[in-house]
Amino acid sequence: MAVTVEAPLWVLASGLQSESVEAQPLCDAGGSERDAVDAVLAPGLWACWCAAGALLVCCWCAADSLSCVTAAGGAEDQIMQVPQGPMGLQDRLDSSPVTASTTIESLPKSVKRRVNTLKQLQVQCAHIEAKFYEEVHELERKYAALYQPLFDKRRDVVSGAVEPTDEECEWQSDREDEEELAEELKKKATVEENKEAASTEEDPKGIPEFWLTIFRSVDMLSDMLQEHDEPILRHLQDIKVKFSEPGQPMSFTLEFHFEPNGYFNNSVLTKVYKMKSEPDPSDPFSFEGPEIVYCEGCDIDWIKGKDVTVKTIKKKQKHKGRGTVRTITKQVPTDSFFNFFNPIKVSPDGELDEDSEFTLATDFEIGHFFRERIVPRAVLYFTGEALEDDESFEEEELEEGEEEDHEEDGDEDEGDYEPKA
Repeated sequence: MAVTVEAPLWVLASGLQSESVEAQPLCDAGGSERDAVDAVLAPGLWACWCAAGALLVCCWCAADSLSCVTAAGGAEDQIMQVPQGPMGLQDRLDSSPVTASTTIESLPKSVKRRVNTLKQLQVQCAHIEAKFYEEVHELERKYAALYQPLFDKRRDVVSGAVEPTDEECEWQSDREDEEELAEELKKKATVEENKEAASTEEDPKGIPEFWLTIFRSVDMLSDMLQEHDEPILRHLQDIKVKFSEPGQPMSFTLEFHFEPNGYFNNSVLTKVYKMKSEPDPSDPFSFEGPEIVYCEGCDIDWIKGKDVTVKTIKKKQKHKGRGTVRTITKQVPTDSFFNFFNPIKVSPDGELDEDSEFTLATDFEIGHFFRERIVPRAVLYFTGEALEDDESFEEEELEEGEEEDHEEDGDEDEGDYEPKA
């Protein structure tokens, strides 16, 4: 049987221990028939007089409950437990993680109703935002028509159909030493012109391997590029972006224009990306703008034996009865950039395995990159200037992240820092 007792609390006043009060136990904790004795230190009021003067010091002291349990016969060690008081409970409540569900559940019913009203307003905002992006798409379509004559001129220069004038070829370089070397370059140019006149080699037409160079330079595209793709991409003359017409579902089409070649009969290969710009009724708050939801390629009319998306393998088969061996050939898929025009087909239920989802997401990313970066800024990717900009942006992000890591490491190290004497 547990016995609850009270014991005095020592009080220190003015740095002196009171000698007039002697601690006395009110109960003997021994006894073979007792399983445990709980000693509780209760709040006490003590008064002591200082010897230097008649100063009465009153101290109110509140102590947490202390429970002491002793096993019979002393066979087990004592276990000291200090239950939390009211302040400890408040600390636990304050330190408990706050989530959206716990926040809402803790609100009064009248406040919950008002929060629901705000959610209804937020859904209306999402629908207005969807209309905004639809108008942005129309604006893109409008300005695409203004860009196209310039892109057509770019195509003609790249293919060699048009030779630019001297005025069009002038470009002010940013190099500081260009003016200093101008005279020297003129002298060297004269010598080179004489050599070229004597040479029987013809000038290259247009800008050779313009698009192939871009494919090789951009990591996202070079990962798709195979050695057997390169001879075909040398015939690529232009890449265009076409936007859907007014009143049609939002989409854009990539057009890859090829000159006649010995690989396929198509002059244009297309890839259509269909987009959605409306909140999902089941999750309207996830809407963040237009997203690609489906893509569709085209059939490539390969010349016999020139299909680079498949490879031919030979297999030997042994007849079970006669034991004769025969060799058969079969075609199996192989890696190629031109698989880009044969994307994964999404089933009506929309269920894909993890690998297919990753492949489709990568396809969407590549299509968006063609539309937003490659086509509008092709010459800068050919020269590498756009690549330098992209790398600088990534390096800046990385440096900022490293600085944050160093700051966190520094904070941790400061706690262990011990100054030298």
